[in-house]
Amino acid sequence: MSERYAVTRLEDVGGFAGAQGAEWHPIRTELGISAFGVNAWRASEAGKELIGEHDEVDGGAGGHEELYVVLAGRATFTVDGETVDAGAGKLVFVGDPAVKRSAVAEEAGTIVLVAGGKRGEAFSISPWERHAKGLQLFGRKDYAGALDYYERAHREAPDQAGVLYNLACAESLVGRPDDALAHLEQAIELSPSFRDAAQTDSDFDSIRADPRFPAPSPDAPD
Repeated sequence: MSERYAVTRLEDVGGFAGAQGAEWHPIRTELGISAFGVNAWRASEAGKELIGEHDEVDGGAGGHEELYVVLAGRATFTVDGETVDAGAGKLVFVGDPAVKRSAVAEEAGTIVLVAGGKRGEAFSISPWERHAKGLQLFGRKDYAGALDYYERAHREAPDQAGVLYNLACAESLVGRPDDALAHLEQAIELSPSFRDAAQTDSDFDSIRADPRFPAPSPDAPD
């Protein structure tokens, strides 16, 4: 790899498996790209979540418009409540940061490339990606390391909802229930979508029976 250009393969871009089983490949970080955001997700089997439901204005989002390119396999996207069947070669562009989007793999080995940035502004790394190293620690089950990482991230960004949520996850996993419940409550106050996310997040299994654990949203599906 020279200083002027780089050539690599996606499988050589190190990553980690997310909570739903899809593997995240941090292309931007690996290649040192600073002008735009670009990463990829790969599903090991059909039915795995590739892109978690999110918008680009809430939680750890960066206000980006995003382009999703299906490189291999087939995925079902849900964009603004509508379903989109996307086979290899299909491009799905979400220009409105407020639109909810998600994707599930329909075939093993499905790969989705994601590129994005904030319209009219120089690229800046989203809060989610800036703190993604902590997710790698979760993937390795290094919960003490994740706790240390998110404690430092919280000191740097005390009002960042995604950091608070992941800090609560780590605290729950290492046996600090009071801290976990307090930080989860703060995360939900900043980003209400985390209320529903917490209901099925196994990181909170140790504190789910606590009466202080947040109840589901009134309009959440049964």
